[in-house]
Amino acid sequence: MKKLLILPFLFIAAVTVKAQGPVTSAPIDNPTAPNMSFDQKEHKFGTIKQGESVTYEFKFTNTGKEPLIITNAQGSCGCTVPEYPKEPIKPNGNGTVKVTFNSTGKMGPQDKTVTLTYDNGRTETLHMIGTVEAANTQAPAAAQPAAAPTNGTKPAPAGKTTAPANSGKTTPAAAPKTTAPAVKPATPAATSAPASKPKN
Repeated sequence: MKKLLILPFLFIAAVTVKAQGPVTSAPIDNPTAPNMSFDQKEHKFGTIKQGESVTYEFKFTNTGKEPLIITNAQGSCGCTVPEYPKEPIKPNGNGTVKVTFNSTGKMGPQDKTVTLTYDNGRTETLHMIGTVEAANTQAPAAAQPAAAPTNGTKPAPAGKTTAPANSGKTTPAAAPKTTAPAVKPATPAATSAPASKPKN
């Protein structure tokens, strides 16, 4: 009975060892393999305005004994675009990797990279280092037009005078004139009777 209980454990242990397999060391580099040797792997572009682009050409030499073929070049973001030779670089031959960094939407210190892959998985990393500052967006001040009058009236031309504004006050309407009825000329007084002569 005990043997039956032990058998499953032995089976599991055997499967685990088989799955792991032998541990192998890292593969030894081919002494004749191509090798990328750069003049420099980082370019410091200093300080630029936001929206500006910087381009730099990284030069390299194939110091190996076999032709060098770059199989891939990947920027760390869409703002960093590499251009690299597609044809093989012969031993002791030279090549150039052109990298353009676009600072649109970027601000502050930058360290953008391009990773090159060649010779069955070997890689080299290039750096574009610098600082992006805000662009100067202030437009020059335009000449200010002359201030318009605040009371809503147009300025009077030179030499002419205008009546002062009413300042919002209303004046009472003039009372309509009433004409007096025409006065008839006075009738002449009745003529008095001649004076009577004194009686004798």
